[in-house]
Amino acid sequence: MQIHGFQTLTLLDYPGRVACTLFLGGCNFRCPFCQNSGLVLSPGKEPVVPMEEVRKTLQKRKKVLDGVCITGGEPTLAPDLPELIREIKEMGYLVKLDTNGYRPEVLGSLLEEGLLDYVAMDIKSSPEGYAKAAGLPGLDLSRIQRSVELLMEGKVPYEFRTTVARELHGKEEILSIGRWLKGCRRYALQNYRESEQVIMPVFSGFSREQLENFRKMLEPWIERVEIRGV
Repeated sequence: MQIHGFQTLTLLDYPGRVACTLFLGGCNFRCPFCQNSGLVLSPGKEPVVPMEEVRKTLQKRKKVLDGVCITGGEPTLAPDLPELIREIKEMGYLVKLDTNGYRPEVLGSLLEEGLLDYVAMDIKSSPEGYAKAAGLPGLDLSRIQRSVELLMEGKVPYEFRTTVARELHGKEEILSIGRWLKGCRRYALQNYRESEQVIMPVFSGFSREQLENFRKMLEPWIERVEIRGV
């Protein structure tokens, strides 16, 4: 297990909890708007945080932190992810997983074993626009659908979230996402933000007013819609 980043305190990544965040490398998607190009395209060149450093920090901060967020890249690609989570949970921490949902067999196994306390799954776009937004021609949407079903039919708290960019998301995409995720517990519209780490820096975000319009479009299908990044 190689950890390429360690944020020792976050009040944003785990809803309602004080947490830290571990960043794993590698990804099976190539979303052109991704903010973590180094972790996705060349994880071998990224700095490595020794696991012992992580262990020591987690042991020391038991009275401060509630949970640990595991993100990437795509964490489910790591073959020893279950072992990492077990070790974290043995310390008494809650675990939140960020995932693109393309490995439902891994997600299902983690859920079945009771290793996850919260899951944030990215919804890249509408079913029709998914392959383009994920940067993966030939994408098998059934794998995404299976992960959606695992979360919506399960008992573990979850959220779906979409990073929205003008060049990829419009009214039709938002309406399609709403129909697709009808009845989900929690959904977030995350406004695209430019940064030096974006894979393809050709995108732009929306205004607060435009995001509010998207939120209203989703209300018939999704009860709780949040806006982030503005």
